[in-house]
Amino acid sequence: MSLSQDQKKRLRTIGHQLNPIVTVGDKGLSATVIEEINRALNDHELIKVKVVTEDREDKKAIVAELITQTNAVLVQTIGHVALILRKADKPNPKLSNLKRFQNL
Repeated sequence: MSLSQDQKKRLRTIGHQLNPIVTVGDKGLSATVIEEINRALNDHELIKVKVVTEDREDKKAIVAELITQTNAVLVQTIGHVALILRKADKPNPKLSNLKRFQNL
């Protein structure tokens, strides 16, 4: 799924309101971290993930692997934070960031 520039702009506007839900630490992408990211994507659809590493290439590799393993779309990365999207089949209006912030 590719996003147009207008879609990315809208998602970045919503993402500005969000805090990182999951932090990927020194141990990288373990099965439990991927499971937690999948749960967060199912609930919220649009989330921020913080990647704590000093090496830029390692950070890019972790984000790429995270996108591949979760079947999500990368909207934006700024610093150590990646904004990712995976639309749900039946989003919960109380949990979905796309539904909660649709008026932005």
